[in-house]
Amino acid sequence: MQNYIIKNISIVNEGRVSIGDVLLKNGRIEQVSGSISAGNAIEIIGEGKYLLPGAIDDQVHFREPGLTHKATIYTESKAAVAGGVTSFMEMPNTMPPVFTQALLEDKYEIAAHTSLANYSFFMGTSNDNTDQALRTNDKRKNVCGIKIFMGSSTGGLLVNNPLSLEKIFKESEVLISTHCEDERLIKRNLERIKQENRPLKASDHPLIRDEEACFESSFYAVQLAKKYGSRLHILHISTEKELQLFSNMLPLKHKRITAEVCVHHLHFTADDYGRAGNLIKCNPAIKAGYNREALWQALLDDRLDVIATDHAPHTWDEKKEPYEKAHAGLPLVQHSLLLMLHYVKEGRITIERVVEKMSHAVADCFLIANRGYIREGYHADLVIADLDRNTIVSKDNILYKCGWSPLEGTTLPATITHTFVNGNLVYGNNKWDESSKGQRLTFER
Repeated sequence: MQNYIIKNISIVNEGRVSIGDVLLKNGRIEQVSGSISAGNAIEIIGEGKYLLPGAIDDQVHFREPGLTHKATIYTESKAAVAGGVTSFMEMPNTMPPVFTQALLEDKYEIAAHTSLANYSFFMGTSNDNTDQALRTNDKRKNVCGIKIFMGSSTGGLLVNNPLSLEKIFKESEVLISTHCEDERLIKRNLERIKQENRPLKASDHPLIRDEEACFESSFYAVQLAKKYGSRLHILHISTEKELQLFSNMLPLKHKRITAEVCVHHLHFTADDYGRAGNLIKCNPAIKAGYNREALWQALLDDRLDVIATDHAPHTWDEKKEPYEKAHAGLPLVQHSLLLMLHYVKEGRITIERVVEKMSHAVADCFLIANRGYIREGYHADLVIADLDRNTIVSKDNILYKCGWSPLEGTTLPATITHTFVNGNLVYGNNKWDESSKGQRLTFER
């Protein structure tokens, strides 16, 4: 394995920015110091640039197996690495859904051969597979968690049987992540709007999947977690009302209930449906602007713990269908870090806080072993960003298999120049070395 030394770079880590050198040796961070001798390491001049720990995305949909016309673990992990995401946790709504431990291990096998980033996969749940799901307890050190869809999903992934939910929350010894939308309220809203006898459009989406549907489901999940002392992580919070369910009274490592916000809920509002239509149709829906402002405030005061993408690619044809048939989800993993650096340049968030919410906090939330920080002895998952060089999102540089982005035409005021995964320079100045693959994440549980 080649060793590298990154010289005279602004190191963003643990709440501060300092200029220094970082030596990478045998896949690990060997030394962080003011000045280091290069020795036989390849030298990279970092002056004027920033060194960040690689982003860890705790919610992606890479579609493999079974939905590979949309994406594969290879294509989307490559897009992730280009965007500075060095580790991901992928969801179980593939085809077939991950309802058995054997199917879960099948995904790990695919990733071991094809993923350019580090990886973990959630175990799926249904109303009928609680015993299989709870066998994840035996894999607590090498599986990120159990995923429960408490709202609409496909392939039997909706869990709405109270007995199944109680059993999982009572007996799970691993983190439970939830998609929270109340199916009963969604159906009620849909029927009410259909009575208006007009074609439905994308702007109806936040009226159908409204704030009440999100709150009621999240409230239920929190009640179950408090009842049983479960480790609960609620995904993609999208409403102001839900924020009352979360606290900043404890340090993240001591929280039993945590929450995620996604970049699209921090960036878009319901006003954007007129321009983007179904391209920003996602579940939970992008909603009225006051929700976005409340999410930003909660992110900055630590009621919201981590930033993710819910990267969910669909083909162009699938998104261009009429509203009711158009698939829900946005591809975002290649541009999430760049989008947050845009808000750094705008002054809305500091670069130290971006690193905290996209790297440090994710590692702490999931108890990921030896990742998420720039620390000696940790895996060398590192990103170099140039904040003086723009990136224009275009079809020419989009790496998602679906070939499109809701950010097309956007100029983002930063560029990812290098991405190291386990000390390997997988991506550097638009050149790729795919000879090494990512590693399975492990957890200190």
